Amino acid sequence: MGHFSISDLEQLSGIKAHTIRIWEQRYGILRPVRTATNIRTYCDDDLRRLLNVATLYNRGQRISQIARLSEHELAKAVISCDEDANNCCQQVNGLLAAMLRMDEPQLSCLMNRAVCNMGFEGAILHVAYPFLQRIGVMWQAGNVNPAHEHLVTNLLRQKIMAGIDNLPPVQPADVKRWVLFLPEGEMHELALLFMNYVLRVRGHHVLYLGQNLPISELKTINETYQPDALCTVMTAVPERDRVQEFIDELHQICPERTLVLYGSLVQQENVRLPFNAIKVRLMTDFIALVEEMASSPGNYTLEAAKT
Repeated sequence: MGHFSISDLEQLSGIKAHTIRIWEQRYGILRPVRTATNIRTYCDDDLRRLLNVATLYNRGQRISQIARLSEHELAKAVISCDEDANNCCQQVNGLLAAMLRMDEPQLSCLMNRAVCNMGFEGAILHVAYPFLQRIGVMWQAGNVNPAHEHLVTNLLRQKIMAGIDNLPPVQPADVKRWVLFLPEGEMHELALLFMNYVLRVRGHHVLYLGQNLPISELKTINETYQPDALCTVMTAVPERDRVQEFIDELHQICPERTLVLYGSLVQQENVRLPFNAIKVRLMTDFIALVEEMASSPGNYTLEAAKT
């Protein structure tokens, strides 16, 4: 069972801590356990209930009416209501509640609905990414187990791959060529998969090499495929003190190609970029870069992106 503070609930549900306390006192919405020092702690059931309450409350229902619902009635009301296409917070809450129930069909249904309402790219940027960020908060607090993470990761991976598969093929002649790969030992693939989609939907040609690629393989790939750019994501690999070494080696192997670097490890302040490398902080920055590269002849570097 998870152990959440009231500030955790505020972050995860979007409901202010002050409001949560009022709902507890007036309506008995939640029943936290208090520690020996009188600090409220909440369990998984409390979070699930609050997410469901927040969904109905954000749709305009009175909290006094919601408080009268049984657990079964509350869950049924949330599942049966039509999602507001413009309320991303509400959709993220629904996904979190479904994840905590390990309800894969509902997770899939909610993501499909978001794609239908917002388009594939919009659903990933405005629903899936905030959802993953909320999971990250829960992971740091020790309130998400590996089964939760695997359920969500595999579901989103399937959705992105299906989105890519539905795109028309792109011929490599007269378009930008990209190589996408993860460093050896790196298995966090969702961001790279979405980059694959972003590039292909904009008419770029992609050689997608996926997870766990030894950097030594890039020399032959570079000579054979002759890409305009190579892109990699560094989330857990390499070790923090070896990131600079990896970037320098990548530059030595591909000195004449644009290198696009993404991921938390690249954001370290002491990382020095070679002249042909671009550090991308946000996925929206990557999208803007791709669109600018599409309209630029020849090889491309963006000095502003290095600052």
